[in-house]
Amino acid sequence: MQIPTPTPTHGALMKSGSHSAVSPATVFASVRKSLRPTLIALALAVPAMVAGTVALGQDIRPRIVITEGVIEPLPVAIPEFVAEGRQSRELSETITAVVVSDLIGSGIFREIRPEAHIDTIESFDAPINYRNWRVINAEALIIGSVRALDQNRVRVRFRLFDVFTGTELGDGIQYQGRQSDWRRIAHKVADAIYSRMTGESGYFDSRVVYVSETGPKDARVKRLALMDYDGANHEFLTEAGQIVLAPRFSPGGDQVIFTSYRNGSPRVHVMDLATRDARLLLGHEPGMSFAPRFSPDGRRVVVSLTSSGNTDIYVIELATGEKRQLTSSLAIDTAPSFSPDGRQIVFESDRGGRQQLYVIPADGGPATRISRGQGRYGTPVWSPRGDQIAFTKIHRGEFHIGVMRTDGTREKLLSGSFHNEGPTWSPNGRVLMFFRETRGRDGSPSLYSVDITGRNLKPVPIPEFGSDPNWSRLR
Repeated sequence: MQIPTPTPTHGALMKSGSHSAVSPATVFASVRKSLRPTLIALALAVPAMVAGTVALGQDIRPRIVITEGVIEPLPVAIPEFVAEGRQSRELSETITAVVVSDLIGSGIFREIRPEAHIDTIESFDAPINYRNWRVINAEALIIGSVRALDQNRVRVRFRLFDVFTGTELGDGIQYQGRQSDWRRIAHKVADAIYSRMTGESGYFDSRVVYVSETGPKDARVKRLALMDYDGANHEFLTEAGQIVLAPRFSPGGDQVIFTSYRNGSPRVHVMDLATRDARLLLGHEPGMSFAPRFSPDGRRVVVSLTSSGNTDIYVIELATGEKRQLTSSLAIDTAPSFSPDGRQIVFESDRGGRQQLYVIPADGGPATRISRGQGRYGTPVWSPRGDQIAFTKIHRGEFHIGVMRTDGTREKLLSGSFHNEGPTWSPNGRVLMFFRETRGRDGSPSLYSVDITGRNLKPVPIPEFGSDPNWSRLR
């Protein structure tokens, strides 16, 4: 069921001011050794989160550019949002918990636990006693309120304060929506706070589709599953009894394309998430099709097709079904992924004798190898920022998740183990999700996420085993 987007009803998030671009590794941080503790806002232009929302501006304050990841998570105080009315108490508790979980889970912030607070927030509009928050070393203070407008609708407001300088960071903002959408509203609040404090768009109001797996290793039952980025609102999209692989969202998030063995051999299907109806992408054309992905505009699909023993990359126009072959070799060319502007495609190929990464124009032309290190490279996926490509690397018996520049330079390995594979980018290009499988006869796959700096590696909660995740854009 489609959920209407909760919309903010007033308030600009930050005051106007100048800005400058910063590196993707730049983060909101606290530096204590050489500079006094202060709340630092990074200067990066941020687009509007969703249609109908207010675009984020900038604020003129001291700025520090951190290029090597977070030095230390920023200590923030987040008192429970004020419940405006008895009917709002439970909503206030649950919404606050999700906002805290989102922000602290990013690894950029550290919560000062409520039991350490020496002040209380009893009114959303009450003046702030900054001294009481400085005493507990809070550098940022987030306060909010929740009001059940009626049995069906809820209003959530928040304000953000720089404790050290004793100033409010921008004007307050509020969201209204159905009470049943309280979790989405909480994610949107967290996204807005994250954006204001880091200069980057958030990633919390997003979903993940993946392959859910159950049963013993030699007889796994695989189904497509859909969930919020944090594992909540979990549901299955397909029934047990058919092998499914490589689910990928459409740009609008209303469709999922995937590979299924429903008819005996791998074929690409497209599912409408509203109706759960799935159709073959290429009808009953002979040969295998697999590893599909949508183009950024949603009008095309790039896919691997096997014909006469050759596996090549094709682009298919969804409106007409017209196919265009991009590669032609005796090698296995597969795992294609569009660049965010739709002009290039990265893919893996063994045309050089070993599995490596190549980039080719989306309209066809010569392929250029970009991977240069030792080992084998696969499952490439272009960052939504357009500046990096994530990949799986197999080297010296281990599978690594890594990132590199689009020309293959500045390779960085983020996580290595017995079997890591299948990276997917968060909507803001800050975090990667992938799956990790353990060794042995009872080895099983689980989902993990990691920051692009290599920090904050953690499991993603799912009910059973899971593999091959794909992250949606912001909803």
